[in-house]
Amino acid sequence: MTQVKFENENTWPKASNSGQTEDFHRKYEEAVEKVKQQFGKRYPNYIGGEEVYSEGGEFEDRSPNDTRIVLGRFQKGTRGDAAKAVDVASRAFGQWGRTPYQKRIEILRRAADTFAERKFELAAWMSFENGKNRFEAVADVDETIDLTRYYCHVLEFEEGFSRPMGKVFPNEETRSILKPYGVWGVISPFNFPLAIATGMSMGVLVTGNTVVFKPASDTPLMGFLLCKILHEAGLPNGVFNYVTGSGSTVGAELVENLGVKGIVFTGSKDVGFSAYKQFSETVPRPFIAELGGKNPVIVTAKADIEKAVEGVMKAAFGYSGQKCSAASRVYVEKSVKQKFVDGLVSETKALRVGNAVERESFVGPVINENAYRSFQAYAETAFKDGQVLTGGHIVKEGDLQYGYYAEPTVVDGLSKEHRLFKEELFVPIICVTDIESLDEGLRLANDVEYGLTAGVFTQDEEEAQKFLDEIEAGVIYVNRKVGATTGAMAGAQPFVGWKLSGTSGKGAGGPYYLHQFLREQSQTRYP
Repeated sequence: MTQVKFENENTWPKASNSGQTEDFHRKYEEAVEKVKQQFGKRYPNYIGGEEVYSEGGEFEDRSPNDTRIVLGRFQKGTRGDAAKAVDVASRAFGQWGRTPYQKRIEILRRAADTFAERKFELAAWMSFENGKNRFEAVADVDETIDLTRYYCHVLEFEEGFSRPMGKVFPNEETRSILKPYGVWGVISPFNFPLAIATGMSMGVLVTGNTVVFKPASDTPLMGFLLCKILHEAGLPNGVFNYVTGSGSTVGAELVENLGVKGIVFTGSKDVGFSAYKQFSETVPRPFIAELGGKNPVIVTAKADIEKAVEGVMKAAFGYSGQKCSAASRVYVEKSVKQKFVDGLVSETKALRVGNAVERESFVGPVINENAYRSFQAYAETAFKDGQVLTGGHIVKEGDLQYGYYAEPTVVDGLSKEHRLFKEELFVPIICVTDIESLDEGLRLANDVEYGLTAGVFTQDEEEAQKFLDEIEAGVIYVNRKVGATTGAMAGAQPFVGWKLSGTSGKGAGGPYYLHQFLREQSQTRYP
């Protein structure tokens, strides 16, 4: 089998570099008009290749841009629906787990090609469903394609994870083979509703396991589109099963059903750890989880301040601060703090808050009513305990009153031990404070329970190396202007959480990710 070279998709950078930006906007805007014609449809669960309508009833999927828009009606899946999907996936595993890895790769690469062909349509749907602007939405689809192709590339490079071993006796042949477990529950978040959902699912599928997939209840449509494309690519019935519903029904069944051999989860720390403990309570089973972050940036006196301002602004307010990797706290050496803060406030004030599908919008809505209220509560705390330099209010002008819009917010003057420096916020708020030295910055940066991403800005090589040596996070960047703590790419920056940010120590989009979905078998043969 000839190995296929892996390359990242990178749609917007390629369009910018080749003078094709207007073509990019045209394709996206045409896709917006196309998907508008499909609003309000009824969507089934998909179990064993069949459409299933649940006895639990249905729920509406409304756009956070404008809650008057009903994108679709989805199933309130029951525990029975989830149990049926587990049973179907268990039976499908027998065939899929023995399918040659080359055939699995062939099917999943076809799915990647379809993601690429429908890129702008998928991005348009995403802008309506979770409020990502066009650049972030297309990048999400790009990451979907990248993760699919990268995992195929890794499995192909490793020749299906089968290798000869040494001999003890002359007449024996020995091999080490990594084999799949069986059925995996895949529980995905709203913020990367295609990329993370697909990345987790591809880790399961390409290694020969089968899937029962529960999308976030805020983004069931993106999950349905994933399911549809996988089956169009030729995935056998029962290998990927799609069940919408709440965590208390579908999620609970996946955690408690002993037919589920592993779970891969991205979401909040509290939900993830509760499920993790319950899942392994009676039988040891793998639970792969990414659980959020409280991501710091350190700006030293030797930093390029303009670069730091841009990097922090993009990392803090890209997708309204709703990334696990979003920067939410900045430690700046005193001698450059005022210059940095002035620049950050100026750049933040210039950001356009608006409907995600509009070309000028950078900051779209937060995802739902709970996030909207959380922003207001955090902002109230910031006004009371610190100094809000810009932002801090919800936005209600015109049609924005029908969505969940919040101003990007910069906060100064809080105690360095304040809870806003410690808790994951997941809204567009960033807190800034001064430090005496890089040493103090590292101490404060590490003094939280999370360890997902982190960044530093310095033009001094010794400072940069000290940061790399001492920071306690899985994904770290030096002088990253395109996003001080954000923007990991498959095949380049494995996305892995340390401390309470993750359970496995192996990063999505990295060379060790697939190992987690497999168990080793030692095979020895004699004549």
